[in-house]
Amino acid sequence: MVLAAGLVSAAAAGSPPRLTRVSGRVTMVEKDAKPTQDLASAVVYLDGGAPAPARPASFDIATSDKEFVPRVVVAPAGSTVQFPNHDPFNHNVFSVSDQNQFDLGLYGRGMAKGREFASPGLVRVFCNIHPRMVAFIVVMANRYYTQPNADGSFTIDSVPPGHYTLHAWHERSPQVAQDVVVGPAGVSDVAVQLDARGFHWVAHKNKYGKDYPTNAGRERY
Repeated sequence: MVLAAGLVSAAAAGSPPRLTRVSGRVTMVEKDAKPTQDLASAVVYLDGGAPAPARPASFDIATSDKEFVPRVVVAPAGSTVQFPNHDPFNHNVFSVSDQNQFDLGLYGRGMAKGREFASPGLVRVFCNIHPRMVAFIVVMANRYYTQPNADGSFTIDSVPPGHYTLHAWHERSPQVAQDVVVGPAGVSDVAVQLDARGFHWVAHKNKYGKDYPTNAGRERY
C-alpha cells in the first residue's frame, strides 16, 4: 500500500527540505481476538531518503527477577548498552546474533557489563543460566524510528519529503513493510497491522549451541 501526501520539490533550489512527520497507528491481530497488551514493544522505522545517522547514546537493560528490563531497546548504531545485575545471583548475558555477537561472562549483583553495537540489525539477547530470559536490541542505521504508545499510535518526527519503506517489528509477529511517500505536509494516517496468531515460544540454545539442562526451568537461582 502506498500513502501519498502530495510530494513536491523544495520551495527554493538548494534550500534544505522542510522536515515533517510520519504518524499513524499499529494494530495486531491476536489468537481468539484477544486484546493486545504489548503494542508499545513494537518498533516502527523508515528506510530510504537521504542518509540520516543518529547520534550514539548509552542505554541500560537491567537483569531483575530473572527478566531483562526493558525487554526491547532501540539504539542508534555505535551506541553502548549496559547490563546491570540487580539479582542476588549471577547472570551470563550473551548473544549469537550476526555481527553483534557478544558474551559478557558470569557476573554478580551490583555489577554491570556493557557492549557497543556498531552494526544495524536485530540483536537477540539471552542469559546462559536462565533459558526464559530474552531481550531485543534493534540497532538503527538512521534516526527515523520510534516505538508506539500503548494504544499503538506513533509519530516519527523530522522526516524530509521523499519515498520511504516503513517497517514494523514485534517479537510476536512477522515483520511488515509498506511504501510511504512523504510530502511537505507529512503523513498522518499510516495504518500498520501485525499478526501474532502464528506465534509460539521456541526454546533457544545456550551460548555453546547446546540445549539448556532439563532442570533449567526449576533452577534455585
